[in-house]
Amino acid sequence: MTDEMFIHEYKQLKLERAMVVIGFPSIGLVSSIATNFIVKQMKLEKVAAIISNEFPPYSVVHEGNIIPPMRIYAGSRICDEKGEKCEHLVVITSEFMPPPNLLRPLVDLIIDWGRRNDANTILTLEGMNMGENPELKEILAVATGERCKKMLSTYGLKELNEGMVSGLSGVMLSEGDRLDQDVICLLGPARADYPDARGAARLLEQVAKMLPELKLDPEPLFKEAETVEKELRSNLERMKPASRRSDESLLYG
Repeated sequence: MTDEMFIHEYKQLKLERAMVVIGFPSIGLVSSIATNFIVKQMKLEKVAAIISNEFPPYSVVHEGNIIPPMRIYAGSRICDEKGEKCEHLVVITSEFMPPPNLLRPLVDLIIDWGRRNDANTILTLEGMNMGENPELKEILAVATGERCKKMLSTYGLKELNEGMVSGLSGVMLSEGDRLDQDVICLLGPARADYPDARGAARLLEQVAKMLPELKLDPEPLFKEAETVEKELRSNLERMKPASRRSDESLLYG
């Protein structure tokens, strides 16, 4: 039952003007690779998990730590040259995509939780199939509300004027528009036939414009993204037996 979905907080949160970055599996796994990179690079702390009886029955163990299927990380941001902390950063990530009937309840749960924790902007990351054009590298963006549309201009992002955004990002945009929640979706070109670390790195370069404290050097970034990709791929291999037993539909197989 969808009403059994809830957020379990491992610690009491005290966020301030937080930006929430969401990366669920998409084309080339670019969004999952990118969010996992942000968590590692900024040393964010696991603060909560999203729980549902309809999620796959597994947990990943990494360096002796339990990693639930869908989790929330948080930490302070360093936003000026003096090293002073300002707004908080929240990252929500997962190695699986929930079935369609859970997407709207999940999105509404995240929006409600974000509002209760002073999260004023939600940024979702999504991959888009580059098809037969390997030279396609342009990042596109979609935003709700005038404030977020101005942010696109500020960060030099090209707005998608015609098209479709599917999956969790698509539902987040429509619910954000309905509930007057500021949402931005970044769409990064990626290869559909394998995990695309370089596509994730290009997406991260745009995220870094919004998070200047996320210091990015292209070549080390590509190498680190490939490392994160390998870890994700390893986790996916561990997940497959549990996924088959539970008859859950994962995004990759």
